[in-house]
Amino acid sequence: MHGDEYRARAGGLQRGLTVGDLRRQVRKPKADKGFDVTLEQRLAYLTSEVGEVAAGVLRLSRDGNADVGTMETEEARTVRENLGGEIYDVVWNLLDLADLAGVDLEDAFEKKARRNEGREW
Repeated sequence: MHGDEYRARAGGLQRGLTVGDLRRQVRKPKADKGFDVTLEQRLAYLTSEVGEVAAGVLRLSRDGNADVGTMETEEARTVRENLGGEIYDVVWNLLDLADLAGVDLEDAFEKKARRNEGREW
C-alpha cells in the first residue's frame, strides 16, 4: 500500500526517517484511498486514537489495571504491540492534521526547539 515510502529493509523500517519522510507516508495512502476529510474530522479521529493509546497505557499501568502484576508475558507483549499500532495511528493523524492546517512541521520543530533551549523546566 505504501510502496517504497517505508524504505523497507530486513527487520523493519529504515532508521532515521525525517518528518518529511513521515509526511509522505501519510500523503500516499490518503491519495490512494481517497481519505478526504476536513480539519475538524481529522481532529476528531486524532482524539479518538489518543483515547485508544490511553486505554493501552492503562492496560500496562500498575495504577490503571490491577491485573498487570499477573499479566502473562505473551499478553503483555501483545498489549505493547497493539499500543505501538495505536501510537502510529496518533502520529499519522497528527501529521495529516498539520498538513490540513498548513503547518510546516520542520519549521515548527526547529523554532520550538530553539525556544526550549533556554527554558528552565
